Amino acid sequence: QIDGGFWQARQRVNREVTLPAVLRRFTDTGRFAALRCDWREGMPQKPHIFYDSDVAKWIESAACAREAGPLPEGVEEAVEAAIDELERHQGVDGYINSYFTGVEPAMRWRRRWAHELYCAGHLMEAAVAWRHATGRDRFLRMMCRYADYIDRVFRAEKSAAFATPGHEEIELALVRLYHATGEPRYLALSKHFIDRRGADPLDAEENEWARRYNQSHLPAREQATAEGHAVRACYYYSGMADIARECGDEELQAACERLFDNIAQRRMYVTGGIGSSTYGEAFTVDYDLPAETAYTETCAAIALCFFAHRMQLLAPRREYADVIERVLYNGFLSGVSLDGREVFYTNPLEITRAHHFAHPSWKEREWLPDTRRVEVFSCSCCPPNVTRFIASVGDYLYTRDGDTVYMHQYMGHTARIGEGEICVRTAYPADGHIQITARGLAGKRLALRIPGWCDRFTLSAPHTVAAGYAYVALGERACMTLDLDMPPYLVQAHPRAADAAGKAALKRGPVVYCLEGVDHDFSICGAAICAPLAAQVTAAERFGLPVIDAAGTVPGEGTGEALYAPLTALPRDVTLRFIPYYAFANRGESDMRVWLPVQRRTE
Repeated sequence: QIDGGFWQARQRVNREVTLPAVLRRFTDTGRFAALRCDWREGMPQKPHIFYDSDVAKWIESAACAREAGPLPEGVEEAVEAAIDELERHQGVDGYINSYFTGVEPAMRWRRRWAHELYCAGHLMEAAVAWRHATGRDRFLRMMCRYADYIDRVFRAEKSAAFATPGHEEIELALVRLYHATGEPRYLALSKHFIDRRGADPLDAEENEWARRYNQSHLPAREQATAEGHAVRACYYYSGMADIARECGDEELQAACERLFDNIAQRRMYVTGGIGSSTYGEAFTVDYDLPAETAYTETCAAIALCFFAHRMQLLAPRREYADVIERVLYNGFLSGVSLDGREVFYTNPLEITRAHHFAHPSWKEREWLPDTRRVEVFSCSCCPPNVTRFIASVGDYLYTRDGDTVYMHQYMGHTARIGEGEICVRTAYPADGHIQITARGLAGKRLALRIPGWCDRFTLSAPHTVAAGYAYVALGERACMTLDLDMPPYLVQAHPRAADAAGKAALKRGPVVYCLEGVDHDFSICGAAICAPLAAQVTAAERFGLPVIDAAGTVPGEGTGEALYAPLTALPRDVTLRFIPYYAFANRGESDMRVWLPVQRRTE
């Protein structure tokens, strides 16, 4: 239970504001109405092929939020009403899909790209979560019937027009369904989809780009670089990691390790965002991480957390938890407004507002990310993904290996571990002071992650340090304090990351900071930050975390009215105000920068 600090506040906003807001917008846009399967040509709000997945993620959000506290009025009733409609229109064979039942019934299992198995996976996850939250198993039994039918179609009969889903998701969902029911066929079906991808001629795509787009270019165990649509990729890699763990598949685990390292070391933004290209919402090549045109879909950041979490279930490498933390406080959290009402689909690292006003004679212009959040999109995968992720963030705190309990993330919480309990009180990441009390865990070890960004820490209990974790032997009752040193610092990127080359980004702890034009009476487009860093940290209630004032420079004003002129004015000294990156675009549209040129400061 998240019961204090930063994430308790975020979960409260998520439960009380964002969850009902998404319900309203999904109702207004016909997503819940689609479940009635009564749309006919000429009627408004034609259902889309992925509407079931939007509703399913929202139901899963409600389930996770219900475990943390009472749901807002009308939410539980809306969930049960949606389940009623799904049950009413479930086929005698077990099939559930509002689009193909109500709009194109003749096209069932005919188009690989049409998201049928993707929607099925999200419905399965929602059913597992709703049973876990309420104890009611009607929805779960419905989805077991559907999974049994899918197993027959794809493994026994092979009667579909394709062998594996165009958009991965069902692979990891089937493993969750297996854990919830103990039915081994669901695990076997997940493994079937993993094994057949990139190896079945039935799924042959017309060109190499299409094969990479949906990760069908190679069999799973041969893949080494993250390719194609970033959300699909990390859902797929999550399923691969699940199967590697469940089946003890070392070859598959090795492939997962290669893919994770390729992302974390060559294809991930400093914010934890992934998928740099609007073309295919995709990974491109190593170090291709443009700032202003960064696609970095909110769902992709969430999917990376799914993958990293499953990797730390395979092995407690600090790098996995570091990536989760990077995403949590940056590339994911920027996807929702501070008040919880609006959402970003994309999360750029730079905004120059002038670039968003193309000359009206242009028919086309270069794609640029949105500069303000909205309540709902035509493709609204992100809003319910945000709500379910925030509601379930506690799932990322711990893993367990024998007698060792690993605490990977630091949030105010209470956790039950067998007959024991761990309680944490902290304002993290506002500061690095973490108080930990463990009861009833005598004979076990507690492993506390020392983040990769932390150069110095103190721990009040006797401990040993290995591979980024401080290990503490626990008695019947143990109280300790972990202090992580958290000064502001500058980071640089690999020189091959062209947009960041020769520049620096400001961080404090796990949090990336940015400049916004709204805080300055000069243009931030030419701003540079001084090194060595001279910075002052100041509390700022509005953002939930402190702001940082740092010494910097801006170009001198020496051109007058001329567009170009000889250089006469040297840069002038200014104070730059940095806010947490996740908080940008909450005060109106404004220029924004994460990466800044570096100006050497003389002492």
